[in-house]
Amino acid sequence: MNNPYLPYLARIEHIRQETPDTKTFRAVILDETAHKNFDYKPGQFQMVSVFGVGEAPFCLTSSPTRRQFIEFSVKKMGVVTTALHSLSEGAIVGIRGPLGNYFPYEEMEGKNIVFIGGGIGLAPLRSLIQFCLDNRNKYGDITIIYGARSSDDLCFKDELKEWAEAERTKVFLTIDRQDGKWDGHIGFVPPYVLEISPVPENAYAVTCGPPIMIKFTIENLLKLGFPPERIITTLEMRMKCGIGKCGRCNVGPKYVCLDGPVFSYAELGQLPSEY
Repeated sequence: MNNPYLPYLARIEHIRQETPDTKTFRAVILDETAHKNFDYKPGQFQMVSVFGVGEAPFCLTSSPTRRQFIEFSVKKMGVVTTALHSLSEGAIVGIRGPLGNYFPYEEMEGKNIVFIGGGIGLAPLRSLIQFCLDNRNKYGDITIIYGARSSDDLCFKDELKEWAEAERTKVFLTIDRQDGKWDGHIGFVPPYVLEISPVPENAYAVTCGPPIMIKFTIENLLKLGFPPERIITTLEMRMKCGIGKCGRCNVGPKYVCLDGPVFSYAELGQLPSEY
């Protein structure tokens, strides 16, 4: 990207309702050269702007192995996300990126991978899950542990079914409490991880979700024997400008939007206790 302050114009080609408050947007950058050169890696993010309203950071939910489009998932929470939810297919938005670092997918080659997500936290994991399934011969067994408050709050429902049928892939789903429509596991994600007890040998664990879920999930992964350098998470909550100029995302010597948003637990251990 030549100018990190200047967004590309992109058209929203498709909008999918994931949950009552979450939508996945599929966009195509209008300039063909810019679209072709939008070369990103799993775990990176982009800034999406609704003109006249503002912009906000969103992880790239789609895999770079599927270059025809860009996808990002948005939970309706604030001014920009509400404006995005009001858009219709065909609307034009601005996209700045790709930005940030990415999941260590090359280090993960030949390893088993355990994905642990909560709610909208499955969105950044989806990019790497798709990437691994599209390069299936490079990775070992895949385990996906995912939970949400209710069955209505589970994202990517159709893909969860597809992933469960994929080669050497297991999917475990849970919801926080019974909602009258669910016949699966009931309970929070962190204790479910202990119940499933994924094997730490020759494996990476990648987790994303609400901060409290990440905290207790990491504690349980450590109990299971996963080394800190092989526990990976992604932090996006404080990011604003995306390029390290506003200072909102700095934690100690690190800027989440520049040095992250992907960190190993070993790296997080070197940051101030607020993280």
